Amino acid sequence: MSKDILGKALLDYHHLEYTEDIITYSSLDEEDRLPLPYMFRNFEQMPLLEQIALEHCKGAVLDVGCGAGSHALYLQEKGFDVTGLDASHGAISVCKQRGLLKTIHTDFLRLDGQKYDTLLLLMNGIGITGKLKNLDPYLNQMKRLLQPNGQVLLDSSDILYMYESDEEDGGYWIPQHLDYYGEVTFTMRYKNEESEPFDWLYVDFNTLKRAATFNGLNCEMVKQGESDDYLARLTFL
Repeated sequence: MSKDILGKALLDYHHLEYTEDIITYSSLDEEDRLPLPYMFRNFEQMPLLEQIALEHCKGAVLDVGCGAGSHALYLQEKGFDVTGLDASHGAISVCKQRGLLKTIHTDFLRLDGQKYDTLLLLMNGIGITGKLKNLDPYLNQMKRLLQPNGQVLLDSSDILYMYESDEEDGGYWIPQHLDYYGEVTFTMRYKNEESEPFDWLYVDFNTLKRAATFNGLNCEMVKQGESDDYLARLTFL
């Protein structure tokens, strides 16, 4: 997202120049809204799965795709050694202005040399893989960044329900061009600017578990959500 739509919107909100939300358009033929106040939520306003994930953090934490820094700032207030990572320059700027002490502005796959006890990928953070075929390099990068007893905490959703057929016999209709039904392409619009299309992955738990096992990681369900979402924990086998 070379235009950094997210970063511009977060900076506007932080600087009290909030006039509109981000509009997202997806390959699911859906238009949706990303409310900017939601990106600045406190612990009490977070969904249950996020609260549970934060309570399971340990040691040095890397918040991957930290956005406005709400999760990282909560952990920092609790005394954690936490670093926020984001590919958005604007998001990192907001995190610094909000008081996050450690930040990294880079793509996740480019990070090198550091080790963490917890990698945190919330708000469907695993979506950064984009395509199912990219899970392997991302999972191996997680292994490189983890301490021997480290963990990855991530949430995602099974979006198979989005392809339910209208036929009386039920079933699902999945477009043939998709390698996996959880692969979605988005664009974002904010203040008459539109991002380049980008791929985002929603992965069901069983598929994630198979990929994790193939790459030498254990995958356990921490909590099943109420809307086909879940929180998972990955550790070394």
